[in-house]
Formats: sequence, C-alpha cells, structure tokens
Amino acid sequence: MLDFTVMRATLADYYDLTPSVELAEALSDIHAKMERVIPFPDFVRYAPYIAAINKLKAEKNAVILAHNYMTPEIYHGVADVVGDSLQLAIEATKVKEDIIVQCGVHFMAETSKILNPAKTVLIPDVEAGCSLSESITAAGIDQMRAKYPGAPVVTYVNTTAEVKAASDICCTSSNAAQIVRALPEHTVIMTPDQYLAQNVAREVPEKNVVWWEGSCIVHEQYTKDDINDFRAMNPDTTIIAHPECPPDVVDACDFSGSTSGIIDYVTQKKPTKAMLVTECSMASNISDALPEVEFTGPCNMCPYMKKITLEKILYALHTMGEAVEVDPVVAQKAKIAVERMIDLSRTLTK
Repeated sequence: MLDFTVMRATLADYYDLTPSVELAEALSDIHAKMERVIPFPDFVRYAPYIAAINKLKAEKNAVILAHNYMTPEIYHGVADVVGDSLQLAIEATKVKEDIIVQCGVHFMAETSKILNPAKTVLIPDVEAGCSLSESITAAGIDQMRAKYPGAPVVTYVNTTAEVKAASDICCTSSNAAQIVRALPEHTVIMTPDQYLAQNVAREVPEKNVVWWEGSCIVHEQYTKDDINDFRAMNPDTTIIAHPECPPDVVDACDFSGSTSGIIDYVTQKKPTKAMLVTECSMASNISDALPEVEFTGPCNMCPYMKKITLEKILYALHTMGEAVEVDPVVAQKAKIAVERMIDLSRTLTK
C-alpha cells in the first residue's frame, strides 16, 4: 500500500509541483485536447506533473500505456499509447522502451509483463484491482471444464495471469464474438463476464455459449429501466452501451460496442447528443475531439481505474517501485492464450 506522506515528501524533494500558470500556458497544446472537460485553473494544477512525467519518461526510456478509462489529464497529458484491452495488448508486443508504465488495472500490467518478460513493468498503484478479475480463479476454470468436458475456455483479458494460464484463448469485448465463432467446437465456455458471454451468445446463435457468473461493478449497475427512463426524458439522445452491460440494457440502447467500438461509432456517426453507458472517463476523453457531440446522461465510475493518478505515475517512475512480476511458468502458459487471441484477431480482420 502506498504511503501518501512518504510519496508526497519524496516528490517535493525532487520536483517543483507548485501549480503554475506559466507552465500551463506552455503546455497549451496538451490542454487543447481536454479543455471542454478540464478547465484551465485545473490544468494549472496538473501541468507540473505532466511536464515532470514526460521529462522523466524520456530520461528513463519509458512508455506509458493507458486504458480508455483513465482520466483526461492522464489520457491526453502523459500517455504514449491509449486504447482498450486488445489495443493495449497488441501495442505491448511492439514496445521498444525498457520500461512500461501501465495506467490501468493490475491484470493489464500482468498482460504487458507476460508479453515483455525482460522489460520492467510498473503499475502506479498495485491496489488498482478489478471486480471482474477477482470473480474467477484457476479452480473456477477447472470447475467449468469438468461441467463441460471438451469445451474450449475463452477467457476475457480482464483476468489474472493464473486464470489466463488455465485457459485456451483470451478475448476482449471487441473480438469476443469473432473468437467464439472461429472456434471449431459447438460448446464454448466463456469466463468470467456473464453479460459479455450472454451478449456474445445472441450474436453467435450457432454456438452453445456457457459462462461463469462474474460481472463488472461499473456495467452491472445499469438497468433497462434506467435507460428507458432516460430515453423518455431525452428522446433525441443516442444511447450507446458496452457489452459488459446486461443484455436487456444492451437491447434498450441504440448501439453496443467495446470501448474502441464506442469511440469509432461516435466518431463516425457524430450524433448531436450521446449517452455512453460505460465508465465515465470514456466521454471525457473523446469530448474535445468531437465538439459537435454533446455528451450527456449519467455514467458509472470505476473506483479501481481511478486509483491511477498523475502523482502516482510520477512516483512510480521516480522510485521504480511497484514493479509487476509474474511466475515464469504461469507467464508462459498465459502468453499462449494471449498470443492466440492476438494472432486470431489479426487473421480475422484481414
């Protein structure tokens, strides 16, 4: 667990992190990417951290991989690569730098380490966990295999290395249906997200998709009644859901897609008003790039993703603490499942 007193005292000894109007103005090109959601007075506070992190990255030959659920000051201010779980996994295989700073939750850092065993992978807060990841263990995979002998296990990347190692192939929300459809077996086990599995089952009706009963605390909170009530009051709003939402929520929306799919849809369609039924930072991060779209409506925040902050990123790079390690035997087995996903995804999109 991070000691905030020690962290802040250490950073104060090495960096001038006093809010600076001058520095914020010097970084106006960065602020321009988020000014709809980050007012200039707030950016004045962030600017010293952004400048220090970007300088330290260059000095230490580090790269920052950031998930779409990171806050705008991270997403636009210091990230070198942004994307959903599949995009980050693919990009992790291309990293040339010596150090990877994973701005996301712990399983994402494990995935980067699995794909880059010789590199140092840092996570700014080791307690950035995931309710979905924590809902399944390798023993749970064994239970499903015993219940459905011969069925391949397709495991969401939102899982630990141990669970990936016990699986046949991984998937993300953007490629799950493609992967299930491509497998030769009729019955397919999907873990751990029951709602993603149920939505995939409807998309691939020729398969018998069975699932583990896990869920994401962000997406499981949305209900069909919430969507219908919002639509009744806002009939001119396009409502877009992530497939980790329950199927009746997806049915009540106009479109469903992965985080990258949502971004692509809004970018191409440019609805006048849009409600994103997913994590709050999604709309914030694409808001300035789409000034013609008014993002509206409620959203749910992931408490784990929000554990990652500029302050913690700077401290992780400065101290080189919170390095992620994965048992080599587990990592090798998990790597097979992840690489199968990446290879199959590339084949299916050609």
